[in-house]
Amino acid sequence: MSASPAPHPFIVLRGGDAVPATLAHPVVAIGNFDGVHRGHRAVIGEAVRRAHAAGKPAVALTFEPHPRAYFRPNEPMFRLTPEPMKLALLASTGLDGAAVLAFDALLAAKDAESFVTEILVDWLGVDCVVAGFDFHFGRARGGSPAFLREAGARHGFSVEIVPPLLDDGAQISSSAIRAALAQGRVEQAAHMLGAPFAVEAEVIHGDKRGRELGYPTANMRLDPTIELAHGIYAVTVEIDGVARPAVASFGRRPTFDDGAPRLETFVFDWSGDLYGRKLKVAFHAYLRPELKFDGIEPLIVQMDEDSRRARAILGAG
Repeated sequence: MSASPAPHPFIVLRGGDAVPATLAHPVVAIGNFDGVHRGHRAVIGEAVRRAHAAGKPAVALTFEPHPRAYFRPNEPMFRLTPEPMKLALLASTGLDGAAVLAFDALLAAKDAESFVTEILVDWLGVDCVVAGFDFHFGRARGGSPAFLREAGARHGFSVEIVPPLLDDGAQISSSAIRAALAQGRVEQAAHMLGAPFAVEAEVIHGDKRGRELGYPTANMRLDPTIELAHGIYAVTVEIDGVARPAVASFGRRPTFDDGAPRLETFVFDWSGDLYGRKLKVAFHAYLRPELKFDGIEPLIVQMDEDSRRARAILGAG
C-alpha cells in the first residue's frame, strides 16, 4: 500500500511575487479576514470546495494592514488576528496559499477595473473568485459584487457571491466579535469565531507580586489596541504544544499600581521558566470584573475562588 502524497506547503505570496505552478489559475477567496471567523470560513470553504471540484488550488487574497488602518490612521483598530495569526488560521482552513497585498496609497488609488485586470487577471490569473455579499473593492469602494460578476464575465473567470452567515438572525462579523469581547462576552465571541479568542505575546518580567501571593504568573503586554474587557478569565495557555488550563487577569491591577493593562496568567499544576517565550492564551469564560481590594488577604481569598471556578469551567479538577 503506497503512502499518501505529502500535502503541499501553505505558500504566502506578496504583491508582485511570481505565482508558482502549484498556485496557478487558482480559485480565490477575497477578504480582510480579520479573525477568520465563521462568516469568513463560509467564503473560504466555498472557494476550497470549488477548487477541489475543478482540480485547482485555493488561495485567499487579503490585505495588510487592514484598510481601516490606512484610511483612519488616528483611530487605532482592535485587530482580532494580527497578520501572523491570521495567516496561521488561513493555513488551517484547507487553502493552498495566501496572497497578501500591501494596502497603501497605490492600492487605495486603484479603481475597480484596474484591480480586476492587474491583480486578479494579470498577477493571479484567477479561475474563479469567491467573495462575501458585502465585499467592495477599488477606489471609493467602486467595485461591488455585481461589478465583480460583470468583470468576471468579460475576463473569463467565474464569480460566486456568498450570502451572510446569520446566528440567531444576527450577522456574524468582525465588528460584532469585537463588541462582544469589549463586554467580556468571550463565549459569544468564540461561537462567532468558531474557536475561543486568543492572543499571542512574549512573557516578560513582572514585579513578582503574584509569586508572593502564592500565584506565580506569566506576564504579557498585549497590543494596546486590544479592547478586551478588563477582568478575570478562565483561559488555556499553549505550552510546548499542549493547551494547559489557567486563570488570568487582564487589566490595570487596581489594588496595587493601576498601571498599563497587562495580562497575568497562572497556569494550574505546572511550573517552569516561561520568560522570553511567546505564548498563546485562549479565553474561555469571563469570571468577574477587576476589583480593588482593601488589603492582601481578601485578594487572596478571591483569587482562590477565581481559581476554583476556572478549574471547574475548564474541567481541570
